[in-house]
Parts: sequence; C-alpha cells; structure tokens
Amino acid sequence: MHPDIHLALHHARAAELRAETRPRPARRPDLRMRLGWTLVEVGLKLATRPRPAAAAH
Repeated sequence: MHPDIHLALHHARAAELRAETRPRPARRPDLRMRLGWTLVEVGLKLATRPRPAAAAH
C-alpha cells in the first residue's frame, strides 16, 4: 500500500474514533427512573424513621 494512502486512511479512522468518543448530551431521566428512585427514597425514610422513646418506669 502506498504510504500516502495509508496515512490518509489512518487520519480518516482516527477522526471516526474521535467522533465516537465525544460525550453525548445527558438524557433527561424518564418517568420510570424518577419513580423508582422516589420509591427507594421513601423506603429508606420509612426504614430509618426514629423510634419513639420508651417511657421510663
């Protein structure tokens, strides 16, 4: 293969790889994900609710 063609192919492939690694914009969390995390949060709050103090005799 001619060195110039090889170099051109290398540059083209490098540009493709750089384009693939660009960060994508963050997606807005969908309803199912938000609902799931809300349920987890509520469950944690219920599980860690402070217990009423026992009356001293």
